[in-house]
Amino acid sequence: MILYQSLGPNPRVVLMYLAETGVGVDRRFVDIMAAENRRPDFCAKSPLGHTPLLELDDGGCIAESIAICEYLDETLGGHALLGASAAERATTRMLVRIVDQLVVVPMTAGFRGAEGLPMFQSRLLCLPDAAADLKRLAADGLAQVDRIVGAGPWIAGDRFSLADILLYSFVEFGAMVGQPPDPALAHLATWRERVAARPSAAASANPQQGIGEA
Repeated sequence: MILYQSLGPNPRVVLMYLAETGVGVDRRFVDIMAAENRRPDFCAKSPLGHTPLLELDDGGCIAESIAICEYLDETLGGHALLGASAAERATTRMLVRIVDQLVVVPMTAGFRGAEGLPMFQSRLLCLPDAAADLKRLAADGLAQVDRIVGAGPWIAGDRFSLADILLYSFVEFGAMVGQPPDPALAHLATWRERVAARPSAAASANPQQGIGEA
């Protein structure tokens, strides 16, 4: 298998998953700043030009970070970060969807309509007039997630999961692009410190680290 990775929070989700589980795959770096993900050879594998992308041994390809992590967890990771039971896996998927809908979608759309506009306006539909409101939606989403996290220690309670990885990757991304979490969100702040202390947080920070390693 080959993992095509790049800069950005979505690729970081998969890198953090790999660091948490020890699952090894061959890795290639795609320079999205130079629009390598928009070239015909890459789009033949990922029609929308999305990274990360997992190319399977049989030539099939899986795009989207959560789908990649779920595939690896079910085939190689032994349900390490989805959950050991059907109920745990359903809970993880529920929490992933909540984080995706309340935080990831508005945060990324807000970024693309503002700070990221010069890069993305020729590639995607961007909404500069709505950017401020989208950022407000993302901030409200973080406030709602703060209530879910509660005393934790993790989003799913005592079990660290893919939902934590997704949220952490985008909380860190937001902090870099002018959308940091409100310091008043105390549960989220202590949760963030706990995740940052995990080796996988540092291991996933540099997307070019591990290129060529399995």
